[in-house]
Amino acid sequence: MATDKPFSRGKKPPYSSHGGQGRPNFRPRPKREREAGEVLWLYGLHTVEAALKNPRRKAIRLLATRNALQRLAERFDDGQVPLAAEDASPMQLDKLLGSEAVHQGCALEVAPLEPLTTVDLAGAKLVLALDQVTDPHNVGAILRSACAFAVDAVLTTTRHSAAESGVLAKSASGALDIVPMSAVRNLGDTLEEMQAAGFQIVGLDSEAPAPLDESPLRGPVCLVLGAEGKGLRQRTRDICDVLARLDMPGEIKSLNVSNAAVLSLYVVRKAID
Repeated sequence: MATDKPFSRGKKPPYSSHGGQGRPNFRPRPKREREAGEVLWLYGLHTVEAALKNPRRKAIRLLATRNALQRLAERFDDGQVPLAAEDASPMQLDKLLGSEAVHQGCALEVAPLEPLTTVDLAGAKLVLALDQVTDPHNVGAILRSACAFAVDAVLTTTRHSAAESGVLAKSASGALDIVPMSAVRNLGDTLEEMQAAGFQIVGLDSEAPAPLDESPLRGPVCLVLGAEGKGLRQRTRDICDVLARLDMPGEIKSLNVSNAAVLSLYVVRKAID
């Protein structure tokens, strides 16, 4: 596997500048600009803390209430937030982020994370790949579980997948900036590259011939989960070295993809450690 080939190619996103003096502008960015991936807003104390502590993250602008800024400062060893904050009221943050956003009094404008390269996975023992999982709440919950099980990286697809967003980051409760996540242009090609580098590709499939806990697993592993309803795509299935299922003893035999991720990560981690 090449060591300088990025999983996801693209131009470096331009960073926005905020000129002028006086009262900050709290108007949300136009929807088209946010969808272009130039900048995004992260919110909530855990999420903002993790982003500010992530050396891979480019932080641009911090808005916070006085109380939230004090609580945020307590999370840093020197008691100092590493980015000057602009004073904001809860009402202003509601207007910026939407009334349903649980922002806890703080919001951080950031640039999207740079994509991982193949060299970033050198030495990885457990990688999780999501084959077109679109719900940002599910992806956020999966990231949180991935953090708990010390997953080295999470791969998603650039199309038909939940993009990096405030909702996803909030659901991940800081894990977005702890577990490296990268969107790949072609998941099949990426899995084949990883396979050539020695990864065992293990796909979770309800129709698989054997349960996951009875399957022969060895590290390094790339565990692949498919979208709810559709499951793994055919090419993904064909690439997998192992297809396995989770057997449920109850009347409901299937699980939400984020719950399936927890159980399967537990089984795989136990098998390869």
